Amino acid sequence: MKITYLGHATFLLESGSTTILIDPFDAKVGYPMPTVSPTAVLVSHEHGDHNHLAMASGTPKVIRGLADGQWRRVQENVGGVAIASVPTYHDATQGKERGRNTVFVIDAEGLRVVHLGDLGHPLDEAAVAAIGRPDVLMVPIGGHYTIDATQAHGVVARLRPGIVIPMHYKTEVNAGAPIGAVDPFLAAARGSRQAGHAATVERGAVPNATEVWVMSWR
Repeated sequence: MKITYLGHATFLLESGSTTILIDPFDAKVGYPMPTVSPTAVLVSHEHGDHNHLAMASGTPKVIRGLADGQWRRVQENVGGVAIASVPTYHDATQGKERGRNTVFVIDAEGLRVVHLGDLGHPLDEAAVAAIGRPDVLMVPIGGHYTIDATQAHGVVARLRPGIVIPMHYKTEVNAGAPIGAVDPFLAAARGSRQAGHAATVERGAVPNATEVWVMSWR
């Protein structure tokens, strides 16, 4: 499976001829706007930095985690890629501040990829059980709108993924955003490596001990 990081919380997954775009950002985020032609687009929640469908050309299948502010139960198969949802919140007050959020669990090629969207709280036992153990975990770390670096490490400890990819943090592109940079998260990690703009993950090559992969947006 090929994973490409487009910036903020936006990723493109490629499995065979199937491509999945996750949480496309809008122009206000500040990153260059890519043009992609995915098979499907996943939207964890209906905020402009996560639901900008215009990023996707063509006629992809749109899979939303929420409908009218309520969770949808997602159980889809798109071109051999299984997609499921786990309900969570965008804040630590059961949605009173920022509403609800969806965790997407994506299974393909014997790999489990989990995108936490704008998770705003520690995971409870039910969510941990529903998510399972990810091979790849995309976790927000910037705080303010989501969990911060310390809370993200707590989530990582619960889920025990093989690979962790931090997202939703401050870079040179969004220097004025009220979120933290990647450094505090990396400082508390046992080790990390630069994984580039795109990386390939293969079943059987996922590390047993958690590794942090820092991906670049270009």
